[in-house]
Amino acid sequence: MSRIEPLRADMFEADCGHRMPFRVGDKWSGMVLRCLEAGPRRFTELKVPLHRVSPKVLTETLRAMERDGWVSRTAYDENPPRVEYALTELGRSLMAPLDHLCALTRAHREDLLAGAGERPSRGGAQGE
Repeated sequence: MSRIEPLRADMFEADCGHRMPFRVGDKWSGMVLRCLEAGPRRFTELKVPLHRVSPKVLTETLRAMERDGWVSRTAYDENPPRVEYALTELGRSLMAPLDHLCALTRAHREDLLAGAGERPSRGGAQGE
């Protein structure tokens, strides 16, 4: 029987590429990516489908996504002020993997819900 290598204490350090996929899969980033897929949106537009997200958490998510290079933030010198968020090329490159994950989730929906101890709702996926 072969022994597997022990886990390293530094395997998730900031300079390691392993952390980024976990941020892609955080609670709201995928939904923000989907909301921006068709084009730039204002914060208030994003709040409509993301109504379960507090303004503070949505702001933090957008800032993190901007910092990671997935989203651009454009502030216009207008009165009243206008700010738009849009996918960058890097952010747009995440759409194909996101589509794949969504398809995988749909294909295994019953198993995923059973594993989570939930039953499907009549109107669609749990949480929608």
